[in-house]
Amino acid sequence: MSQTIDPIDAGGINEEEIFHALLVPHRSLGKIGFLVLMGALGISSFVTGLFFLMLGAWPVFGFFGLDVLLVYIAFRLNYRSARTHEEVRVSRIALQVRQIAPSGRTKLHEFNPFWTRFIVARHAEIGITSMQVESRGKALTIGSFLNPDDRESFASAFQSALAAAKSR
Repeated sequence: MSQTIDPIDAGGINEEEIFHALLVPHRSLGKIGFLVLMGALGISSFVTGLFFLMLGAWPVFGFFGLDVLLVYIAFRLNYRSARTHEEVRVSRIALQVRQIAPSGRTKLHEFNPFWTRFIVARHAEIGITSMQVESRGKALTIGSFLNPDDRESFASAFQSALAAAKSR
């Protein structure tokens, strides 16, 4: 999450940006970790498969390669879903939420900050479970992929920015 001050262009009017956040999902395993994991899994499966091959159970050898392939596919799908992100901008005249899907498809949602409510659902043990921006019957869930600590941090900063936009 980052906060910068840049002008927002709202219909030809430059307005100072109060808040700007880029929300990205957290992935704990980087590229090097992924390569190490897949290498270790591949080598251990190959060695175990060779053991069964020497015992004469040759069909088992192929299944040890299949599990490595399935783990690889699962990680690739996980990394693909990590490409999703949201960009939230607040100025006195506009609240913009740009949602970018893993495919690259972008949706831009615009709200008037004076008519916008920020709704936070909390659980006693977990913390924030969902965050929504609501205005004139239109509701948008934001930051659904964030971990609980990042949700708390974003909610606090966003709520302050929305209050600042309404008070100016």
